[in-house]
Amino acid sequence: MPLPEKMNAVEISAPGGPEVLKPIETALPTLKPGEVLIRVEAAGVNRPDCMQRAGAYPPPPDASPLPGLEVAGEVVALGEGASGLQVGARVCALTPGGGYAEYCTAPAGHCLPIPKGYDLVQAAALPENFYTVWYNVFMRGRLKAGENFLVHGGSSGIGLTAIQLAKSFGATVFTTAGSADKLAVCTEMGADRGIDYKQEDWAAVIKGETEGLDVILDMVGDGYIQKGLDLLRRDGRYCFIAFLGGSTAEVNFVPVLAKRLSVMGSTLRPQTIREKESIAGELKAHVWPLLDSGKVKPLIHETFPLAKAAEAHALMESSAHIGKIMLTV
Repeated sequence: MPLPEKMNAVEISAPGGPEVLKPIETALPTLKPGEVLIRVEAAGVNRPDCMQRAGAYPPPPDASPLPGLEVAGEVVALGEGASGLQVGARVCALTPGGGYAEYCTAPAGHCLPIPKGYDLVQAAALPENFYTVWYNVFMRGRLKAGENFLVHGGSSGIGLTAIQLAKSFGATVFTTAGSADKLAVCTEMGADRGIDYKQEDWAAVIKGETEGLDVILDMVGDGYIQKGLDLLRRDGRYCFIAFLGGSTAEVNFVPVLAKRLSVMGSTLRPQTIREKESIAGELKAHVWPLLDSGKVKPLIHETFPLAKAAEAHALMESSAHIGKIMLTV
C-alpha cells in the first residue's frame, strides 16, 4: 500500500500550557540514513514533552519539532543503510521527537521488539522510561544485588520502572510518593518501603531503617539533595534525571569527599545515536526477558486519542496519575 502524502499530528503552536497543543495535518517525515518510518499506533506522554511544550526543553536541531519521544507501531519504510528490521515489523521505539503523529521516524537501532502478549499501547509505554532507568541506575549507577536503592516519585512511570527493575535485580527498594494510594501501588510493584513525603520525614525513616543507601535516582532536586548525600554510604552513587522541585540548592559537599561519593546526571535525548543503541542492546539482553515473562510490566493510568493530547498533558502536570499516560493514534 502506498504511503499517504499527509498525516495527522499534534504540534506545539507556541510555548505555553497544554492548550497550545493543536491537531494539524502535515507532511510525512523524511527518512534519514539508518532510520525507519513507523506507522504509529500509540505514543507515550512524558515530562520532557511538557517541558518542550512550555519552551524549556527545545528539540535537537536535527529532530522533529513535534513532541513525542516513544512510539509503537509497524515499520513501513527503511532509510538507506537501516539494518536489522524489515518492512512489516512491529516495534516500539525511542524517537528523537515527532511521536505525536500518524507516522514517525526513529533510528533502526533504537527500535525494540514488542514483548510477548503486549498490545501496542503497552509497548509504547516502555522506551522512554526503560532507557532512562537502565542507563542511569544500572549502566551509570551500577546498582547491584544486595544494595539499597531509593527512587523519588515512585508512582510515576519512571518510578514504577525503577522499582521493578531494582527489585528484579536483587536490590532493597525505598521510594517516596505523595499519597497512600500511590504508595500502595509502589509496594505492589515491588518497593520494600514506601514513604509518604507529605506525612513523614523520608530521610529520617531511611536513616532509622538502614545503614545507608547505595544508589539514589532523583527527579526532584532542591532540598532533597543534601539529605540524599548524607544518606549515601561509602562509594554511593547519586543520579539526577530532573529537577522538578528546583535545580539550585545550598549543599555541603563534605560527604562527597568523606564517603567517596559519585554525583552524576543525564538527560536521554541529547545522547548520541550510538549511545542509545548501546542502551537498547543492554535492554534487549537483560530487561526484555523480564517483560516477556511478565515479571516486569508498565502500568497504564489513562489513554487519550491523539487529538486530546492537551488533556493528557494537563493530567501529567496535575501529578494525579499513577503510571503512564498514553495516546492512541
